[in-house]
Amino acid sequence: MRKLNLIGKLREGLPAPARSLLDQLIKLADSRGLSVYLVGGPLRDLLLARLSLDLDIAVEGDAPELARQLAESLSRENKAGCGCAGAFVGREAATTFQRRVVAHAAFLTATVRIPTFHLDLITARSETYRRPGALPTVTPATIEGDLLRRDFTINALALRLNSPRRGEILDPSGGRADLEARVIRVLHERSFEDDATRILRAVRYASRFGFEIEPQTLDWLKRDVRYLETISGARLHHELARIFAEDAPEEILRRLHDLGALAAIHAALRFRPPQANSFTRLRELNATGARAAYWPVLAWRLSEPQALDLARRLAATKPQREAMAAMPGLPRLGPKLARSSLKRSAIAETLAPFPLPALCALAALTEDPTIRNRLLDYLTKTRYERPLFTGEDLLALGVPESPQLGEILRRLRNALLDREATTREDEEHLARQLIAEGDKARRHTKNTTPSHSS
Repeated sequence: MRKLNLIGKLREGLPAPARSLLDQLIKLADSRGLSVYLVGGPLRDLLLARLSLDLDIAVEGDAPELARQLAESLSRENKAGCGCAGAFVGREAATTFQRRVVAHAAFLTATVRIPTFHLDLITARSETYRRPGALPTVTPATIEGDLLRRDFTINALALRLNSPRRGEILDPSGGRADLEARVIRVLHERSFEDDATRILRAVRYASRFGFEIEPQTLDWLKRDVRYLETISGARLHHELARIFAEDAPEEILRRLHDLGALAAIHAALRFRPPQANSFTRLRELNATGARAAYWPVLAWRLSEPQALDLARRLAATKPQREAMAAMPGLPRLGPKLARSSLKRSAIAETLAPFPLPALCALAALTEDPTIRNRLLDYLTKTRYERPLFTGEDLLALGVPESPQLGEILRRLRNALLDREATTREDEEHLARQLIAEGDKARRHTKNTTPSHSS
């Protein structure tokens, strides 16, 4: 089957450095008599007319060796004065290109990196699984064999990039028909047992593309959801991060909850309507910081031991773990934060010990507008406000490096937050007053201290 303009469309969608790197790879593969193919998600997205800057290239041959040869070829051209290598990676990048090739021998893959772009080379391979959830054992295979070991039919496609049949599409499992029918279909009955992360990806792809999971595939998914217990925390973390990167991750998590997938990952993991609503609200409140706050939302309504155990199960990073662990204690702040008489300085001192993603999560989860507004005021304004009268100014007034200096700065900041000092002159006046009060208190203490002389 041929689609001769697909390679042209692929090249048109790439920035110049990536296009040049792809051309160099094809030229090198031709000279070595190797067949190379665009495979998997990048080809799927190309067929769906979706922009993708990722390139997964399958090689019928040694992919890591081809990657090394590509790096060596570019370096030689650069040293010989040819402009093509320097043109797309820059002279400095080209001369250090060898260090930009990362090989993964166990999986017969390599990644070639240039600024702003990377190219993944994959040896066409077959896979076997020693047990459910284990990483696969891979052996070289034909491109047809490689496609038949993939997760879904819509990813089991290959576009031949070089001669003699340049532009040919290989589709051994009906992936193009499934793309047109808008369905997600696995290639065989044990697919989810072999690798249960495919359960998470099936739901993620269905949400992203607006596809349906094919009925037989859905039956096997429900039957095999328990195999998510076999997946390591690191792999779960990777899949969740990918879910969080989607436009509407709450839709994916809500469906995974309904399918029992979240409970299979961890007994306490749930995703209820308030959490789903909070994801939407987080993007409205802080689009750039929303992803960091998704993690603590997962720990909403859990006990601290449950939150910590969930963080461990998901191989959370230290900041993620700290934010998740903070969530059980945050609801107790509600009554205090809702008090009308509470000053901004008191709010700041109350909230300062908590991780910022946890506070963002609470702002999105609470239904009390007073609490939300006070959290947002702290997150966007209060925590950045500092007095104009600084520690250096206090030192110039004779205050030594001491707890007294820190206490005066704290009092100055509180006065600023509570609008009791609105100018630098106000702050200096307050500082001198506090210094005088401190001196008076020390004199009083000295005069009232009983003598111990005999």
